[in-house]
Amino acid sequence: MTTQQIPVVVLAGFLGAGKTTLLNHLLRSARGTRIGVMVNDFGDIGIDAMSVAGQVGSTVSLGNGCLCCAVDAGELDEYLEVLTRPESRLDVIVIEASGLAEPQELVRMVLASENERIVYGGLVQVVDAAEFSATRQRHPETDRQLPIADLVVVNKADRVPEDELRAVHETVAGLAGKAVVVEATHGRIDPELLFDRVVPEGEIEGQMSIEDILYGEEGEDARHSHPHTAYETVSLTAATPLHPRRLMAFLDARPEGLYRIKGFVDFGAADPDNRYTVHAVGRFLRFYPERWPEGEERLTQLVLIGSGVDAAGLRKELAQCEQNGPQDAPDEHSMWGVLRYVQQTEEEPEAP
Repeated sequence: MTTQQIPVVVLAGFLGAGKTTLLNHLLRSARGTRIGVMVNDFGDIGIDAMSVAGQVGSTVSLGNGCLCCAVDAGELDEYLEVLTRPESRLDVIVIEASGLAEPQELVRMVLASENERIVYGGLVQVVDAAEFSATRQRHPETDRQLPIADLVVVNKADRVPEDELRAVHETVAGLAGKAVVVEATHGRIDPELLFDRVVPEGEIEGQMSIEDILYGEEGEDARHSHPHTAYETVSLTAATPLHPRRLMAFLDARPEGLYRIKGFVDFGAADPDNRYTVHAVGRFLRFYPERWPEGEERLTQLVLIGSGVDAAGLRKELAQCEQNGPQDAPDEHSMWGVLRYVQQTEEEPEAP
């Protein structure tokens, strides 16, 4: 890729579900990651600087390298342009959807943006476990919003009995289709589930984070009452090129719980000059061909991130994508499936 692209995550959910709590958690646990936040109502964003911003059109620094903009839907492209300027040095942008527009409209706007410095980072829908049935009655559109989400966070999991939580989870999963569904308390999901978190230079394992400082005084019992939603990572390195058709079959049938895929793919003789950077989030998929760096060993290197994934099963499925000698060499048409998801200049490829 010639341009480093910034993932844009859309955060949605009805009033009271816990979007702002989740957003504040991401900001507190950034630990070196520079986050751009776009909201049209500062609400309870827990940053003192927000109290002086007070109106649409404001942009303030949050003091930890993050930035926050107050915008309306019509200004989305304008502020994406501002936040993606190189001098901002942002790693991820989060758009809180409340009041701006229907989530699907925001997703369309991000996908249709001509800003070459951004890439879609997924639609995260937050639901209130304790009020889910009542929310569906008040907002029938819930049933059509969940299926377009990439990740659904069933928040306030600590406020309902285990059997009720299980029933809510199953109902949400049934409505959400292929979306990954995770449970959380106080909006505390691991940031790595959504974006790459930057570790500051010199930070050592075990060093206290801002989050440790904020919650440490509550004691061990309190820390256990605010659990992170767990995620797993599976890493794969293969010296044998992957067969494009079998890899696409794997990506088209991504298993339940697998939310993000990133890394580099070597397709061998199918395209000997290029390696392909892959970016997948939820059902969104994109490949970026680029020349192999001179002198670099030709390897496929992938990282898969999800919740409740079968690591051994994923490694086995990916191993089956490797080419099995000259008799298994891809034919001239085998790259067509991959090329559907290479960014086009005039027309966006469809998400699977």
